[in-house]
Amino acid sequence: MKRIAFSDQMMLVMIYVFLVLLTLSTLYPFWNALVVSFNAGLDTAKGGVTVWPRVFTLENYKTVMNDSKLLNAFMISIYRTVIGTISAIFCTALLAYGMTRSYLMGRKFYMLVFVFTMYFGGGLIPTYLVIRSLGLMDNFLVFIIPALISVWNMIIFRTFFKGLPAGLEESAQIDGCSTWGIFFRIILPLSGPVIATLGLFTAIAHWNDWFVPSIYISNVDLLPVQTILRRLLNANIVDLAGLDSGVVNKIQGMQQITSKSLTTATMMVVTLPIIAVYPFVQKYFVKGVLIGSLKE
Repeated sequence: MKRIAFSDQMMLVMIYVFLVLLTLSTLYPFWNALVVSFNAGLDTAKGGVTVWPRVFTLENYKTVMNDSKLLNAFMISIYRTVIGTISAIFCTALLAYGMTRSYLMGRKFYMLVFVFTMYFGGGLIPTYLVIRSLGLMDNFLVFIIPALISVWNMIIFRTFFKGLPAGLEESAQIDGCSTWGIFFRIILPLSGPVIATLGLFTAIAHWNDWFVPSIYISNVDLLPVQTILRRLLNANIVDLAGLDSGVVNKIQGMQQITSKSLTTATMMVVTLPIIAVYPFVQKYFVKGVLIGSLKE
């Protein structure tokens, strides 16, 4: 067995130390927010709460889970993420499959138009006018329809579809399978890694978005939890976050709940669900993205 030189050993030690410090610096803000969410609010205001709750309490989470507007916003986020992800992946994959057909007239022109939209856009005001003219203001569909097609995801899907053996479709056509049958029975089942990877990216984009509802939604009942959280983060007092008046009065009567403790608890409730999805699709990341982006 070849012995590692002392200088190489020192270099490995330095690399490992650097990676450990980098990992800790990345995880600590999240861990500290988790600790603060389990700590009494007034005790947190004194400072010094770092790696472990000093005065443990569950009142922050009880307050969040007991508020009807936050729960409604949480459900809006779930509906938007599930419906938006499924519809966007289906429409994008369907468009990409059509763009791989050699008999499609004007295919290159369409591709140029799609790519053009990646680099140039009308801006916020023209987009706002289009959304308003379509009647999507204060409408749940404003979360879904504008995000149905992602050109970048379409290119990845298209490249992956072009890498599939042509014999699969030819044999299916000989057996009498229609174009829709080929797409649903052959193309989509073989696209699992790409669908899982791009589906996760799309779901994260829907789940984390607070800007679209802040522009196009004025009805509080249609606001997702991310927008409520942003209002809570920007508020100087809890009442500005849009909470129920009864919950606000209850909070004001408690000495262990503050705006900061409630904010961190809401952050954890918003963040943990999407983090829990990662382990299930992590194995598809490299396979899905690399296959879809390198095969051409």
